[in-house]
Amino acid sequence: MKQINLFMAFLRVGLLGYGGGPAAIPLIQKEVVERYGWIEEEELSDILAIGNTLPGPIATKMAGYIGFRIAGVIGMINALVASVIPTVALLIFVLFSLASFREYEWVQGMTRGVLPVVAVMLGVLTWGFIKKSTADFGWLRVMFLVIFSVITLQLLGVHPAILIVGLILYVFIKPERRKGSEKAGETS
Repeated sequence: MKQINLFMAFLRVGLLGYGGGPAAIPLIQKEVVERYGWIEEEELSDILAIGNTLPGPIATKMAGYIGFRIAGVIGMINALVASVIPTVALLIFVLFSLASFREYEWVQGMTRGVLPVVAVMLGVLTWGFIKKSTADFGWLRVMFLVIFSVITLQLLGVHPAILIVGLILYVFIKPERRKGSEKAGETS
């Protein structure tokens, strides 16, 4: 039953993830965290962060890892196939038929109409990550990281991978402050 649920969860992600990886991330969160409870929100954040540092489509990487985590190698293959089948089937269909339909207003309208929905889904997911981060780091540090990231990516034009690798290196290099050691220092 777990394999069937795994397949169906990632098939839904593949079918409804119109717009690629960024649109699929909230769908993955809905399936694996909320619907099935296979992983916690914090682990999904970690999977997303690590997945973004690797090359390739994020939804596929997440499907492969989550499938492996839930049901081993067979689960990984199952989740990968389920997440890719809709794309491959639709791509083949669209390539054959799009040439004759691309000038129609309803096709152009469909594309324009989906973009705001994807933006809202990404906004909701981002707000969830910000709330989770503030529980770990506090509002001041999270706002600093958000502003720093926006400036680095948008104003300075730094590639996202460079920012992610830099932040990962910073976490590995900086000394970790423990709450217990802070309290011990206060009482001394």
